[in-house]
Amino acid sequence: MYDIDDGERVIGFFNRYHTLATILRYVIGNIADSSLINGLGRYAGGPMSPLAVINVEQGKRYRLRLISTACDPNFQFSVDCHNLTVIEADGELTEPLVVDQLQIFSGQRYSVILVADKPVDNYWIRNLPNTVNASYDHGRNSAILRYKGASEVEPVTVNTTSKNPLAETNLHALINPGAPGIPEYGKADINLNLQVTNVNGTFYVNNVSYKPPTVPVLLQILSGSKEPSQLLPDGSVIVLEANKVVELTLSTTGAGGPHPIHLHGHSFDVVQSAGNSTLNYVNPVRRDVVSAGDPGQQVVIRWVTDNSGPWFLHCHIDWHLEAGLAMIMAEGPSDTRAHLNYVPHAWDRLCPNFDSVMPSQLGGVGIKFYEAAAKISSSLYPPPPLSSTT
Repeated sequence: MYDIDDGERVIGFFNRYHTLATILRYVIGNIADSSLINGLGRYAGGPMSPLAVINVEQGKRYRLRLISTACDPNFQFSVDCHNLTVIEADGELTEPLVVDQLQIFSGQRYSVILVADKPVDNYWIRNLPNTVNASYDHGRNSAILRYKGASEVEPVTVNTTSKNPLAETNLHALINPGAPGIPEYGKADINLNLQVTNVNGTFYVNNVSYKPPTVPVLLQILSGSKEPSQLLPDGSVIVLEANKVVELTLSTTGAGGPHPIHLHGHSFDVVQSAGNSTLNYVNPVRRDVVSAGDPGQQVVIRWVTDNSGPWFLHCHIDWHLEAGLAMIMAEGPSDTRAHLNYVPHAWDRLCPNFDSVMPSQLGGVGIKFYEAAAKISSSLYPPPPLSSTT
């Protein structure tokens, strides 16, 4: 469906704060000063800085790979006068779906096909964040689609209201569609219900605010801890039996939404998208970051616990993660150690600088981590025996 798929057509969305994150980190509701596309952008009252340019040739079809690494906002992405055919969400192929605009949340990725079938010219690429007073004035929140042969000037195309925006429920997995398990709500092997609340800027999941443990959960498990009561942080670890179907329902209340929820270690089937009352077990979209929607809405996802290990479930908005919106899914802890493959000695030599640091140089938390890691590493991965010629 496309002729060209290369690094020049990877489009990254970022945002920039003029105040250091170390100062802002304890304040919820920070608003970025500007949005960037491939590292370039403008801000209110700032200079007319150069904008990112995506070059195309008339008559060719391009796969654009969209990636949002924004700290907070989600974006409405479109290209003036052009449709976009979605073929992938978060690394999972989808049935082709034609849209004229799509919303992309922090951590999400899409591949879209753009057909360069318009007159040779410059066209605005628009990426409006959901922040107060966001606009396209003076080229803010924009980049340029430039046809080969067009003058190197900024576009004059006009923004129009979307007539066919992306709805997540219209996306369907292309390969092996269908959610695992019995296709009825609450009929999975493991059914979880997580409720996110916000109290004075601190987030809680089922009344617990996540605090990073001094020793990573993986090291705790490898040390022999397998029961929920043994794993820290207390109340933020859910132990899941291996090779089971999990159905997770997540709902939110309070300020801060919509939250982009990301699960490490898996892609999952979105059985119910936020803001939609329909459950789809037949051919839902499969991805790894999903919007939890507005307060009062819920999202339902399913996956199979076939990848042993502790996997982070968290909001992809940095400020919200910092403020406690996270959990850990400890999947098959009794199998985690058995599933680890032998790590060659060459891997252990990738970081000689760290190995050369004395534990006393690492600080209190660093010492605990270093000692736990060294103990487990020596038991799991003993150095290879020396040969007679070494």
